[in-house]
Amino acid sequence: MKYICLMALPLILSIGFLVPRAPAQSDNYSKMAPVDQYLMERNAEIRLARSAAPNSISSEATILVLGRQGYETAIGGKNGFVCMVERSWMEVFDSPEFWNPKVRGADCLNPQAARSILPIVYLRARMMMAGRSKAETVSAIKAAFENKQLPNLETGAMAYMMSKSAYLTDEGDHNGPHLMFFTPVMDSKDWGVGARGSPVVFTPLFFSPKEPSQMKGLPPIVVFAVVLTNWSDGTTATDPISSSLPPRKR
Repeated sequence: MKYICLMALPLILSIGFLVPRAPAQSDNYSKMAPVDQYLMERNAEIRLARSAAPNSISSEATILVLGRQGYETAIGGKNGFVCMVERSWMEVFDSPEFWNPKVRGADCLNPQAARSILPIVYLRARMMMAGRSKAETVSAIKAAFENKQLPNLETGAMAYMMSKSAYLTDEGDHNGPHLMFFTPVMDSKDWGVGARGSPVVFTPLFFSPKEPSQMKGLPPIVVFAVVLTNWSDGTTATDPISSSLPPRKR
């Protein structure tokens, strides 16, 4: 756990840990796809971003869309929440799906996360859309933290990922409603992670724990996800995580 580092949204692909694992797909994501494959029609992206949280929250949230130079504001909000659609390159850098152009992770950050997590998202998106390498992007993020250009994590930072229409990974059922909580590193057992029937899991952001040397210079923050049974529109998820699933091995 001491090696787990900051995750900006997402758990985008880590939702694969929440659903039964399917055989690996044959797609090869060894390099970035053409930029157009990561872009969406503007109105469709706005609708998907809003679906990350219940309408009572997202209807007054700021909505971002991905442009050719990174995220930009499409609609100004009133309640401090910020909703967007994440792409695959918000996953850990050693993820096999890092460049998967199909990923569309609808995410809605609360005000605390918008102030302390969103700046990381902006930087990462700018680097990716500019065609920077993984190594260049990691270096830029580390330098930004070292130079105090990125803020410290605020207490209470969390995010909604409850969209029925999101696509988070090629594995399993592709999606699942959940909440994300950002917190300083702690013992995952304090949250009940790994206990049979527990709806709580955790995931790293930048690199898997097996790559501790890559984490130097990144803040010691971990993200816990709480699995939900309902989508943002109030309907029941057809296959939420069940108590029959074995605890995830660490």
